[in-house]
Amino acid sequence: MDTILSCKNFEMYNLIEKALCFSVILGVVCIQAMVLPQKIMADDIIVAHNAVQSVDIKSIKEKILMEISPELRKKKFDEYIKEKYPKAIISEVQDGVKHIKLTNYYNGRPVRINVVEADLKVASNIQIQPVLSNSANLQSRRSISSMAKNNNIIAAVNGTYFKPQTGVPLGTLMIDGKVYTGPVYDRVALGIFEDGFDVARVQLNASIEGSGVKVKVDNINQPRMLSTYVLVYTPEWGKYSPYAPKYGMSLRVADGKITKASANPLVIPENGYVISGPKKLLQPLLKDKEVKLDIKTIPEWKNIKHIISGGPYLVKDGDVFVDMTAQKLRAIGGRNPRTAIGYTSDHNFILVTADGREGSSIGMTLMELANFMKSLGCIGAINLDGGGSTVMFVNGSVVNKPQVKGGIPLSNALVLTQNMEEIASEDTSK
Repeated sequence: MDTILSCKNFEMYNLIEKALCFSVILGVVCIQAMVLPQKIMADDIIVAHNAVQSVDIKSIKEKILMEISPELRKKKFDEYIKEKYPKAIISEVQDGVKHIKLTNYYNGRPVRINVVEADLKVASNIQIQPVLSNSANLQSRRSISSMAKNNNIIAAVNGTYFKPQTGVPLGTLMIDGKVYTGPVYDRVALGIFEDGFDVARVQLNASIEGSGVKVKVDNINQPRMLSTYVLVYTPEWGKYSPYAPKYGMSLRVADGKITKASANPLVIPENGYVISGPKKLLQPLLKDKEVKLDIKTIPEWKNIKHIISGGPYLVKDGDVFVDMTAQKLRAIGGRNPRTAIGYTSDHNFILVTADGREGSSIGMTLMELANFMKSLGCIGAINLDGGGSTVMFVNGSVVNKPQVKGGIPLSNALVLTQNMEEIASEDTSK
């Protein structure tokens, strides 16, 4: 069967070669025909043929063949990783996913670095997404190893910032199209799509509409920063909403209908949410009691699957870009353990941790981390929570050396999981 497939690929390869040569020659001839309104002579064909010689046909053929030959693409990825990390210890997590351990030196002092790089065309059964320590409750924390037990995780790093006392993520977090928490200071986030990635500073664009009025929603499932803000609390926040702000009120909404108003904490319905904010803004909604919640983000990423925020930027449009002050992140400066994520122009995905605060690994500054991510070929990269939170998990164990053995309990993580349905389908077809 493999021989037959190889023959078919070889035949397709030859057809592609002939088609490429013919199309390039035809294109050049047609251009000459338009520019020179005269009869095309044999010399014109020779000129066109010479033009074809300057086109890297071999490179184009190789790229096309890799699309139809998973074996060749895997081989190229293996070679690429060996060349990219010449002095590192490289291990295979699975086809298309590599774990790399290396040590870099800054001012003559060592930094122990772990990298996971995935070619998602080779590792087509892999999904990248954020996970919560408890999908039913934001106010929760667990170790990354505990999270991995329930999620078919082959690799993971700690995720976005969170409130240590409660575990509530601080920043935009969307999983499978559902917004769990809104942005803080419009910090940068990574958007994950079916076929790629994007990074941008994210704002919430949400509103409650009813009784002829439209009320701006300032955030979702986040601690209150101003008494004038209108906040929405979903069931994942917990059983009860917080107290309403001074001169404020809360409205409980179930199945699109306001069922109760109070300044005290309200039970958050499983089929709804609680709105909390200034009374003068929310009271008009009580007239008809039917409301509609609309949640979008700026940028309005179409067909977005997941969003995880962090900050600051590390690489933006292929250039080092660290906007720590703009995102109100001056407290995380200096040399520390670090966690970062990024992607290349080929949409390879990269996870990085750097250990710190010890003699054998001193940690990295944000500029050093940004330059390192760019050196790996990232065109977009962001910093995630670091310090005591920095942890990387690969194939059943923690592979870096966090300050607390095994890593501290986390609110959330960014994970690479195996699509078990696709694996089962492949096994059945064999």
